[in-house]
Amino acid sequence: MKRADTFELFRRLAEDNPSPETELEYGNTYQLLVAVVLSAQATDVGVNKATRALFQQVKTPAQMVALGEAGLKEHIKTIGLFNTKAKNVIALSEILVRRYDGLVPADRDALTTLPGVGRKTANVVMNCAFGAETFAVDTHIFRVGNRTGLAKGKTVLAVELALEKGVPQPFRVGAHHWLILHGRYVCKARTPECWRCNVADLCAFKPKREKK
Repeated sequence: MKRADTFELFRRLAEDNPSPETELEYGNTYQLLVAVVLSAQATDVGVNKATRALFQQVKTPAQMVALGEAGLKEHIKTIGLFNTKAKNVIALSEILVRRYDGLVPADRDALTTLPGVGRKTANVVMNCAFGAETFAVDTHIFRVGNRTGLAKGKTVLAVELALEKGVPQPFRVGAHHWLILHGRYVCKARTPECWRCNVADLCAFKPKREKK
């Protein structure tokens, strides 16, 4: 995609949604980290349902450790892979208490050393909590990047690096939110709704048939 088209794409997405945010619910940076870990292979809606009561009770890593793995499982048992996720959340909480005085480090490399925290999770936390210009590539962004021609790549990392290189200011902080929401609600996997897409004329995807 040409640089001018990239700028126009984000300009239109920003015009429709000036302040994009994650759809995960959280009250502080630690709860955000937990929510993102739990969201792997799960929907934000499902995670939010599971964490509402949990986050009323648990606001710090120390409180999570006190709750324990069994207690956490009771809250998140409706989420896929909840056994593994519970183990990881307790383990990362113990590390935060022991190594970081209960605080979430504002460092992507440090975050990715925590159990259950991959690069995508770290990118979300860095962006949402600390305002970093990171690009958390999930299945939606991977699809949108390749389908539109905005950021082509055969791997998640390749798409992330293409976005890192190509997304202009002033859209870099909000970029991954706009792309996730666009992929979730408009540029859908099976049936992209090109007929109502406000960036369809900039997109490489063909054909764009109007809904009848």
